Amino acid sequence: MQDVEKNTLAQLDQLNVLVIDDNLLVHSVLKASLFALGIKEVRCVQNAYYGLRLCDEMHFHIVICAFNIQSDKDGFHLLEELKFKGHVTKTTVLIFLSTETNEALVNSIIELQPDDFWTKPLAIKKVRTRFIAILKVKQVLFNINNAIDKKAYAKALYFADRHLQNEKLAHYHPNINRIKGESYLSLLEFETAEAFYRRLFKTYKYSWVYLGYAKALLKQGRLGEISDMVNSLIDKPDTRFGAHDMMAQYFIEQEEYPQAYEEIKKAMALAPRNIERNRKSWDLARLTHDYKGQYVATRNIAQQAKNSIHDSPALLLNVIRAGIDLACATPDDSANEILRQTDRYITQFEYDCQDLSLFKEQLLVVKARLHNVRNEQAKAIKLVENHMSLIPSTVVEDNLDRVKVLHELGMREEAIKLLEAINNQIAGNSLNSQVVRHYIAQESQQREEIHFTAKELNRMAVEHFQKHRLLPALKAIQQALQLSPDNVKLLFSQLKILIKIKQEDQGTAEHQVSVEGILAVFSTLNFEGKRLATLNELTLKWQKLN
Repeated sequence: MQDVEKNTLAQLDQLNVLVIDDNLLVHSVLKASLFALGIKEVRCVQNAYYGLRLCDEMHFHIVICAFNIQSDKDGFHLLEELKFKGHVTKTTVLIFLSTETNEALVNSIIELQPDDFWTKPLAIKKVRTRFIAILKVKQVLFNINNAIDKKAYAKALYFADRHLQNEKLAHYHPNINRIKGESYLSLLEFETAEAFYRRLFKTYKYSWVYLGYAKALLKQGRLGEISDMVNSLIDKPDTRFGAHDMMAQYFIEQEEYPQAYEEIKKAMALAPRNIERNRKSWDLARLTHDYKGQYVATRNIAQQAKNSIHDSPALLLNVIRAGIDLACATPDDSANEILRQTDRYITQFEYDCQDLSLFKEQLLVVKARLHNVRNEQAKAIKLVENHMSLIPSTVVEDNLDRVKVLHELGMREEAIKLLEAINNQIAGNSLNSQVVRHYIAQESQQREEIHFTAKELNRMAVEHFQKHRLLPALKAIQQALQLSPDNVKLLFSQLKILIKIKQEDQGTAEHQVSVEGILAVFSTLNFEGKRLATLNELTLKWQKLN
């Protein structure tokens, strides 16, 4: 089969070409160019739906796809689906078309590793020249790519070494070396990969050499040796995205989650379409108690997954859940707008979902949590006690939401038992499993130690403060900050309480350190208006006390 396939690539009249673009002029230019080369089978469609149908019916050696297909799904998600279904492999010639060349789009395209990227409008002569050049590369690399498709990386190395000994193929040696380095990394041969990339420095100055070398050392935990190189890679437009994504992976593996989160957010800004990276961003936001970040991540996932293979009603359900979490962690009236938006999302979910019976209990839990956050606890308890099952479902997110409602209603023993069941559901050693497992452990500890939401704790702190119970007020606000550590309103409340404690001569060295820490955080923020005036007033009070 392999030899037959390779021979087909070498024979232009045997090639099947698929063009997916909503512009009929593009169809005409590509057909004229490819027919002139001797290609006989060129199928053209205007949207992803018909492109997928054609791929189900026949095999295409070459796929030329527009990134910005307006009618149904964009080229990124279409190519994701074609790869998932096996219609596009490493041996397929893959060419992207686009009228745009902005950084986010280019980064997204690079992630899918096409063989070429053509900007529109297309010129017939240029199409022919570039097409022949790409086809020659693909023919030379066919056996290597075929091995990569089968995850036979040792076999890919064998073919690569054979090709590198052939001086007639010198023009293709950079491509071959790139695959060779990636194969070493896939085989976890990090020391070999390090030495290999170090040798390449003498010949090549390509960005992939530096990124590959950095990955090899990071996998060995040797960040200190390449910190300057990493900073240089982050500064360069062509390596910035790859460097941020690489560093996010490194920090996750080192369990340094705040740093991983900062890096993943930067990578997300540069290439927003990748759903798995969005999911990672969501998990890291949960680990770092960034409730707004969780809300943004779930909305991004729902938006980017629309009409893709990742699309599911559960994605909007996660947005609803994240909205409730954010409202619970928001101690002021701005929570009300979040809740109103959450109500709108629920209405949209119930309208869009084709079979609501599949999500009956999930919606029940969501509505119970909404009752509770709106101080309608009796309604929430009635829903939970009469309708909610305590038997763990097969979906981790469903179980986590049930844990939250149980905890919020004071049913802490039941919440802890359910958390233990969730922990047993998480299998494997993937980075995602690692992050989620750590989050569950963190949740278990906090659910045992802290019995209220950040919003409830803030309300308790205000009541204690008004009744001059300063230490209980401080304890409540400290627990609220454990749940929502970056909340500026909570930090201001803590500062006010600590200053009052100092005024009452009850301050300790620990309190002194806390105030200095809060002021250091505030110094990094650009306050203005009322907040700036409040900060200046409190800072002056503190200085007078010292």
